[in-house]
Amino acid sequence: MENKLQFYNTLTKKVEKFVPIEEGKVKMYTCGPTVYHYAHIGNLRTYIEEDVLEKTLRYLGYDVKRVMNITDVGHLSSDADTGEDKMLKGAQREHKTVMEIAGFYTDAFFEDCRKLNIKKPDVVEPATNCISEFIHMIETLLEKGYAYVAGGNVYFDTSKLEEYYVFRTQSKDELMVGVRDDVTEDVNKKNKNDFVLWFTKSKFEDQALKWDSPWGVGYPGWHIECSCISMKHLGTEMDIHCGGVDNIFPHHTNEIAQSEAYTGHKWCGYWFHVHHLNDKDGKMSKSKGDFLTVSLLEKKGYNPLCYRMFALSSHYRKPLEFSFDNLDNMALQYAKLRNRVSSLNEEGEIDSNVFASYRSKFEDTLCNDLNTSMALTLIYDVLKEDVNDATKKAIIKSFDEVLGLDLTVKEEKTGNVDSELESFIKQKIEERAEAKKAKDFAKADAIRDELLAKGVSIKDTREGVKWELV
Repeated sequence: MENKLQFYNTLTKKVEKFVPIEEGKVKMYTCGPTVYHYAHIGNLRTYIEEDVLEKTLRYLGYDVKRVMNITDVGHLSSDADTGEDKMLKGAQREHKTVMEIAGFYTDAFFEDCRKLNIKKPDVVEPATNCISEFIHMIETLLEKGYAYVAGGNVYFDTSKLEEYYVFRTQSKDELMVGVRDDVTEDVNKKNKNDFVLWFTKSKFEDQALKWDSPWGVGYPGWHIECSCISMKHLGTEMDIHCGGVDNIFPHHTNEIAQSEAYTGHKWCGYWFHVHHLNDKDGKMSKSKGDFLTVSLLEKKGYNPLCYRMFALSSHYRKPLEFSFDNLDNMALQYAKLRNRVSSLNEEGEIDSNVFASYRSKFEDTLCNDLNTSMALTLIYDVLKEDVNDATKKAIIKSFDEVLGLDLTVKEEKTGNVDSELESFIKQKIEERAEAKKAKDFAKADAIRDELLAKGVSIKDTREGVKWELV
């Protein structure tokens, strides 16, 4: 296998050639969702880009094992191990038990992933399955002198490390817990950057999920779960750890601290982080109240794969600004591209030389730090290529193993069109007729494109304008 993949490693702050621990095999870990609410499309941008990384690895011939946790306990909302317990907050909001909330939103998350063609990881492990593993790691850290008990809680002692700020993305002053998020400092800590491994004393006396432990009845801190779940399924070393840039500090910093203190050696060589999806007001967040979900996009008439294409049109290390105008433009591009590809005739012999040439170009593009926008451009190059349709379709189908846009999949046409959509179509057809009558052909073409972006194709016939779902 030719080893040519390069991507940006947050740990070293440079684009590096990827060399796995074991030749031909990749052990990969993804920080999963906290299942207290629906995932918003900002969250899902990260999972789309991680999906592209995994599929690129498989496309290049690697045997990939990917593990994801599900945070179904705790997960305090500030960097100082204080704030609201998100799971408890979700349960109170919907008058359900914490586990009912966890089950419902776990299913909802993977349904969103299915709609976005995000492959489900090989292993998905809820945190509540691994309490014994958490306790064992904490006991070992205490025995090694990397942890201490104070005020009923168990803390990791960051002063015992030669280097704590391993990512070095911000200044030490900026990262100190006591000056972040206007939080109240935890007086039990020896050092401001120490973090909780196990709670028995906290502000949440009515915490729904608690377990017996050597330190009393309580529950784990957030950071411990990813370390333990990854080691349970991937061993004490792994190749790639993924997440959003907001996980770099403190979560991934703390994962490295506890994991390498526990194992006594380097834990993970490559760290892959995806930048934020922003709107005009800044980073998307559930805390803002109303937030954009895949279901909301569908209700507005968008195919979720339009959003996937929107995400792939930008580089994963750049902030991406969302607006419905931007999504409308992408929906139009997606509809046109899918129509063009679906019109290709599959009959004929595939030109193996042209196929191999384009596959090599595609691999080179992905291996250049996952340049998905250039990968999309290659599709248009294929369509312009002087070669038969069968070859074009085979090449694009190959690309779609990674891009996941269903470009060659014949979309099922639904016979049931709701009255709102039908009314919209008829209104637009009338507006187009008026525009053509006024010789405003630019407006008429714009209306045709607007309908196509909604998955509606129109055709002028002697009997009038005919339309169909595409």
